[in-house]
Amino acid sequence: MSTCAPTRHDPTRHPPRARRAPGAKSPHGPPPTGGRRLRIAGADVSASITVFLIAVPMSLGLALAVGAPLEAGLVAAAVGGIVAGLFGGTPLQVSGPSAGLTVVTAELIQVYGWRTTCAITVGAGLLQILLGTVRAARNALAISPAIVHGTLAGIGVAIALAQLHIMLGGSPQSSAVANALALPRQLAGVGAAAPLIGVLTIAVLLLWPRLPGRVGRTVGRAPAALASVVIATAVAAVATPGLARVDLPSWRSHALPELPHGPVLALATAVFTVMLVAGLESLLAAVAVDRLAADRAGAPEPLPSPVNGSAPMGDEPHPASASRKPKPAPDTPSPAAPAAPDSLATVRPQRSDLDRELRGQGVANAVTGLLGGLPVAGGVVRGSANVRAGATGRASTVLHGVWVLIAAALLVTVFEWIPLAALAALVMVVGIQMVSFAHIRNVHKHREFPVYAATVAGVVAFGALAGVAFGVAVAVIVSLHRLGRTKITVTEQDGRHVITVHGQLTFLAVPRLTRTLGQLPPGVDATVEVDGFFMDHAAYEAIRSWRGTQLAMGGRIVFTGRSGSRIAEPAAAAHSCCRPWTPWRNHHCHDRPADKAGATTDPLTRGDPGASPAPGAGRKGGAHRLLSGLSSFQRNTAPLVRDELARLASEGQAPSQLFITCADSRLVTSMITSSGPGDLFTVRNVGNLVPPPATVSGGSGDDSVAAAIEYAVEVLRVESITVCGHSGCGAMQALLKGEPEAGPQKPRTPLWRWLRHGLPSLERMASRRHSWARISGRLPADEVEQLCLTNVVQQLEHLRAHEAVARRLDEGTLQLHGMYFHVGEAQAYLLTEESSSGTGPEEVFDRVGTGERERTGV
Repeated sequence: MSTCAPTRHDPTRHPPRARRAPGAKSPHGPPPTGGRRLRIAGADVSASITVFLIAVPMSLGLALAVGAPLEAGLVAAAVGGIVAGLFGGTPLQVSGPSAGLTVVTAELIQVYGWRTTCAITVGAGLLQILLGTVRAARNALAISPAIVHGTLAGIGVAIALAQLHIMLGGSPQSSAVANALALPRQLAGVGAAAPLIGVLTIAVLLLWPRLPGRVGRTVGRAPAALASVVIATAVAAVATPGLARVDLPSWRSHALPELPHGPVLALATAVFTVMLVAGLESLLAAVAVDRLAADRAGAPEPLPSPVNGSAPMGDEPHPASASRKPKPAPDTPSPAAPAAPDSLATVRPQRSDLDRELRGQGVANAVTGLLGGLPVAGGVVRGSANVRAGATGRASTVLHGVWVLIAAALLVTVFEWIPLAALAALVMVVGIQMVSFAHIRNVHKHREFPVYAATVAGVVAFGALAGVAFGVAVAVIVSLHRLGRTKITVTEQDGRHVITVHGQLTFLAVPRLTRTLGQLPPGVDATVEVDGFFMDHAAYEAIRSWRGTQLAMGGRIVFTGRSGSRIAEPAAAAHSCCRPWTPWRNHHCHDRPADKAGATTDPLTRGDPGASPAPGAGRKGGAHRLLSGLSSFQRNTAPLVRDELARLASEGQAPSQLFITCADSRLVTSMITSSGPGDLFTVRNVGNLVPPPATVSGGSGDDSVAAAIEYAVEVLRVESITVCGHSGCGAMQALLKGEPEAGPQKPRTPLWRWLRHGLPSLERMASRRHSWARISGRLPADEVEQLCLTNVVQQLEHLRAHEAVARRLDEGTLQLHGMYFHVGEAQAYLLTEESSSGTGPEEVFDRVGTGERERTGV
């Protein structure tokens, strides 16, 4: 049971919570902000080397694919590792040149040149920083997964077509369509050397992780991407020394950005496109890396960022795969790295701070653009390799960037031995892997394949931004089509027509609805069953008009929804107090002005002169509200609680708490204590008073409260008793005003005969022997609040005077608690433990926060 009143701590019921290691954080909390010092573990060093060996050939290949200077790929890999690693919000994600940006970057270089493209990258980075600062990261993930997968798949198709030309020894065209059309001509004039080296690269890339036996386990520790390029380079050096190879120009001639030249709108579109593709790829990859880290740790997976209410990749992670098992995914070019050390099994995964990740990617793009590098983004290929290699933090990512930087300065001669065909084959495989059949199956399962296919076609034919826009347009059309697919059927049962409407009633369904209703004979007896949760104003007016016509002709029309409930009127006309967040859903929902006048509450009949009143419409005031509430309980709530009440009826009650509170109607004990049937044994009276035993034994007729206390303590064996007062208590106000004069002609009223049990509270407040009660570190707002607080403390003293309570307190099997509820603030306050037990010198009520459950162990 969960209530606001704390119970006795039971170590068998609440085992002690394990202490976190220093610097650790809750798995669902934000990444720690303190302690920015980079800690380097041995596992991070080995993991960084693994990722470095994957990143170098991939960076060179992507630079070749876009037509940029090859050293720009190395610059991007170093900046992505160091800058994004230090400032990003996903410690285990590795950033670098992005396969998803290949098509976009290649087009920008063809249109604006390399130096202006670098300036566009800087602008995209600044825009990412801005969006991360305004916390827009999760909003970006709200784009439909079908559009995201379609965009990446279209880019993958374009990459594969372009790299196929290079692998065949030719040059790519300016667009994916042109590459496809030029492919027959390229195949007709193909030579033997370049294609063979490309095929060898692909074969090693795919077979390397699957080498059998002990030899396979030994050599399989090397990344497949590195192994394929090294083997292809060695074979090419011996067999085809004249094959085209990497040509790294001197760093002295390295190009830096220039001020962009061109139409402002076109440049702004280019900046937005780079930002959109890079940001989406980074954020989705961050979520996939989170999942991999959770799987590796053997812990529950951190909550994924929402993408249309599901995990970002549906049931599958983002490109290249993030398998739920710690083994290489079939579409990942890198093999499984060595198993993580045993100590890593205790490392709790951290959920990414996506806004910080977006800002970190923005800083990295701004820096790489200024240094003449390719745009960067987080990638699952590098990130998954980092996780599987045993990385424990961002040190691995940063070190991988340092190794790339060192290699770019010292290994230029080695890089120039790599054949271009090998790099093209490597990148082509990456492009093919971006078309994931797992994603296609998932999209098809959710009936969004038309959106996916439209996005792929748009990206291939017109580019990334146009493809995204095309996919969004198709998604809107599909949604409108589904919204308008309202099924309307007419059947006849015992001479009465039944019109069943399945789906949402919007203006799109109005023509079909009016046509169906118009086919019914005039003056018909009909029941309209609406099985949907939304009806817009156009549909509402159409139904209302048809009903009025039928009633005028003598017909009888009944409207029902699911489970026989009445149709709600449009949101704008709904009663203001019916809110989805109210635990008591039916509270005042039937208390409309029309009800008080005796009119029908059916929104479809209001104002119709021929409408017959609903049953019970003639009842007025509280009786009608009570009947409506009981009816709503039987219809909506009783089916949900019937099993639990049946269990309690057979087993009997066993509450753990006695709750003594005021009879004030604003105090809903089950709501403020989050309790249900069988949880609380409740006593309510005017002023939440507990008459002391001496008064009770005096035969004054106030045995009711004492009997409830005795029954709860002796028979039910409750564990705690809570006395709960509240703000604005009328009983306390009456005590402050004083008792009216009484005499033979005007005897004391029953109310004042009861309120005399509150006089000790009034005396306690006036006494100098007792300090005034304080509430959450402040004095009470006025004397009424002071008396309300003092009364709680005084009634606890009366409780301790009862024999049964005193005996259980001495045994240590019962606890007393004081509570104050501020009605206007909807805020509960608990009396401190010392004050509740009567041992504290002060009376202090502490505010109950949202984390009180964890603090008290309740």
